[in-house]
Amino acid sequence: MKDNKMTIYSVFSLLGGLAFFLFGMNVLSTSLEKVAGGKLETMLRKLTSNVYMSLFLGVSITVALQSSSALTVMLVGLVNSGIITLSQTVFVIFGANVGKTATSWLLSLNSIQTENFFISLLKPANFAPIMAIIGAFMMMACKTQKKKNVGTILIGFALLMHGMGMMSDSMSPLAKMPEFTRVLTAFNNPIIGVLIGAVFTGIIQSSAAAVGVLQALSLTGSITFGMAIPIIMGENIGTCVTSLLSSIGVKRDAKRVAIVHISFNIIGTAVCLVIYFLLRYLVKLVIFDRPISIIAIAIFHTGFNLFTTCILLPFSKILLKVAYTVVKDEGAEKEAEKEVLFDERLLLSPGLAISQARSKVKEMSRLANINIVRTLENFETFSNKKSEEIRKDEASLDYLEDEIGSFLIKLSSKEVNTVEGNTIFEMLHSINDFERIGDHAINLNKIARQMNDKGLKFSESALDDFKIMHKALAEILDMTVECFAKDDAGKAAEIEPLEQVIDGLTKEMKDRHIKRLQMGVCSAELGILLTDIISNCERVSDHCSNIAVCIIQSKTSSFETHGYLNDLKNSNSPEFIAKFEGYKEKYRLSDEIAY
Repeated sequence: MKDNKMTIYSVFSLLGGLAFFLFGMNVLSTSLEKVAGGKLETMLRKLTSNVYMSLFLGVSITVALQSSSALTVMLVGLVNSGIITLSQTVFVIFGANVGKTATSWLLSLNSIQTENFFISLLKPANFAPIMAIIGAFMMMACKTQKKKNVGTILIGFALLMHGMGMMSDSMSPLAKMPEFTRVLTAFNNPIIGVLIGAVFTGIIQSSAAAVGVLQALSLTGSITFGMAIPIIMGENIGTCVTSLLSSIGVKRDAKRVAIVHISFNIIGTAVCLVIYFLLRYLVKLVIFDRPISIIAIAIFHTGFNLFTTCILLPFSKILLKVAYTVVKDEGAEKEAEKEVLFDERLLLSPGLAISQARSKVKEMSRLANINIVRTLENFETFSNKKSEEIRKDEASLDYLEDEIGSFLIKLSSKEVNTVEGNTIFEMLHSINDFERIGDHAINLNKIARQMNDKGLKFSESALDDFKIMHKALAEILDMTVECFAKDDAGKAAEIEPLEQVIDGLTKEMKDRHIKRLQMGVCSAELGILLTDIISNCERVSDHCSNIAVCIIQSKTSSFETHGYLNDLKNSNSPEFIAKFEGYKEKYRLSDEIAY
């Protein structure tokens, strides 16, 4: 028999239940995001001006994350990094406010009362222990990280439900306490109710948990419609605290994301409060004095957000104007809003953070490729303008390597799945190789400038050899940039045969130049310069090979398990030999040396 007296242990049980609820929600949302992985990033990148698509994305991502605040914080980070625009976030925020009501519907199933075994299984309190058992088994027995994450999702849900049960049980004695009845009189004031809902939600930073506490409190039978409705409206305002905090120290448009979020809820609350006052105090509907149920709370929570979304949909541009009015553009040119390469808010979603990092590594690969091409062109016709562009892009490559490397190290400390971990490994190694390719472009350009300043020129025979090397290097660079951009291990496997052909080319070019020196066609000074050029070209192809190997390794559990790539070191597979011979024929030097 339950003890109907409220004791200090009931308070401990209430707070403990809230702790379990919040922890369970955190575990649930974190694990759901891990399972979603890159899918979440893909969804966010599909943001367009299409209203219904954006609404759908807002709803679905919020249901997956179990937090509208988490999504809004991500949107702040995305806008701050320049990945999406402010206008693209408006309808996503609308959808997020609807999506966050899913938890209250799930909790409302606890009110099911039936003797039917199968229907009673729909009650979370009944099936949560089963989910906990399955989840624990999956976490201990499954070998793949994805299945372990699914197990963690089940455990998180069970913890959430256990916390809800503890809160409900601890509150049951409240109904018979006169002190509690006196406290409830304050709830009858709608303005106080809104403030209580906003402050409580702002403190725990979870509207789902705040609504869950209200649903647990409604089980006492002492909470009326008149008390609950303003509290729910206030809880929607309180959930904006997280996004407001996240907007500190960001660019202007990112600040405006938080303003749009809070404007949505404040305007919705203001409109609904007017309707509330009319129905309660003018029409005097009796329902406001009746006890509210768990299901009724879920209905109003969803109804409030759907109603607000519907009335504000035609006025989305007005919300943007409000945001621009609150966060003005004055002094923007003085601030010069420096580009934010990586916003740490993106670390909330490893999949999203990896995607942003990968886009910047792609930029590195493009700059490295362009710099080598410019440099090789400078040997044919030297240009000071190209030299300056090479210098500027090299500075950009150095900056990108530092920023990307720091961000990836922070990201690697987060809990990521195997695929994401491999991708981080691939990028950490690749950025160094792309930066080194840029360094070789600088080295080559110095030689080109030196030759131009001294009026030195290679013989026609040496130039012909150099043009062939130029073409081979351009192809291996293009292949490297392409296979990295597409994350294509198959394309990466074609790089090693070409790299070995380039190794052969460098040796052959050196031998041919020695013969030209012996015949007196080329000078010793040109011989030293040509050797430096060939060495830098060879090192560029080596870095391309390193990047290709990283891509292959990230796609396989072991380097030795990838088919014919077993034979990369000894180059004896038929497929490898065929590729090698094809490149060798394509980049063959002339049979005779012209003197």
